[in-house]
Amino acid sequence: MTETVLRLEGVGKTYRLGKTSGAATIQGRWQAWRKGEGGGAPTSFQALQDINLDIHKGERVALLGRNGAGKSTLLKLLARITAPTEGTIYINGKISSMLEVGTGFHRELTGRENIFLSGAILGMKPQEIQEKLPEIVAFSQCETFLDTPVKRYSSGMYLRLGFAVTAHLDADIFLMDEVLAVGDMAFQKKCLDKMREISQQQGKTILYVSHNMDTVRSLCDRCIVLDGGQVVYDGDVEQGIDHYMMQRLTVQDSYDFTDVPRKGTAQLVRMQRARVSQKDHWLNLQLDLSSKESKKGLHLRLTVANARGTPGGHGGISAVCQ
Repeated sequence: MTETVLRLEGVGKTYRLGKTSGAATIQGRWQAWRKGEGGGAPTSFQALQDINLDIHKGERVALLGRNGAGKSTLLKLLARITAPTEGTIYINGKISSMLEVGTGFHRELTGRENIFLSGAILGMKPQEIQEKLPEIVAFSQCETFLDTPVKRYSSGMYLRLGFAVTAHLDADIFLMDEVLAVGDMAFQKKCLDKMREISQQQGKTILYVSHNMDTVRSLCDRCIVLDGGQVVYDGDVEQGIDHYMMQRLTVQDSYDFTDVPRKGTAQLVRMQRARVSQKDHWLNLQLDLSSKESKKGLHLRLTVANARGTPGGHGGISAVCQ
């Protein structure tokens, strides 16, 4: 049986939300109290609820979901940036996280110093880090600026060095959150190839958050979809992408075209309303048409286009207008 490196049992995360009224000082608290703005009882927001997962050694797992679904919160729990409010997380191995460009870098330190700092945080000895240094520098292409404080780096340099450090140091589990969106296409491919290599050849585990389905298909062999802080799908990558894309599909129940100005043949037959409903992976479209006179045997042609206006299919409909 494949070794389990991450196990989540009944994990949840709740944030307390409350009103603050400039009460950072004693004077501010006093003034807020006099005005009756004490903040009131805090409310709560459940970012994650009842997460149960087993992640195995060598898996490359995509975490998909709409904004606010809980993906980044889950990675922060795994990275131990914040603690769960319920449930238990078991971690078997060292974790290296890159949740944003340059995470963990000290801006006043040079690139070289930050490499050694990152290695020390992972428990590596200076000699071990020194052995990795040439490979890290070559991958990042930051040789010229290695002894320059990273606060002077461009975002691209930050990304290259940050990823190089994350990918080459001694970790067992890698957490990646949309970090590749900053780099150019060539560097993105280079990073994807490196992540695939360390997973397949070294048995490293990768959890990857992205809205780029091409990179998900290229890298991952498992897909987890979150919605409303819960796992709604866990399995095959292509089916997971389909599930996620259906989440993103926003359907308006009814569209009213009554007052939309028309030209030409639209004066003969007019669309009054369109109703759209969704069930499973199917969309049902109902059109209300009107005509100035009875038309029998009328044939309509319907073209379906995506959000960019690119046609994705068409078909004919026979209808009688009354």
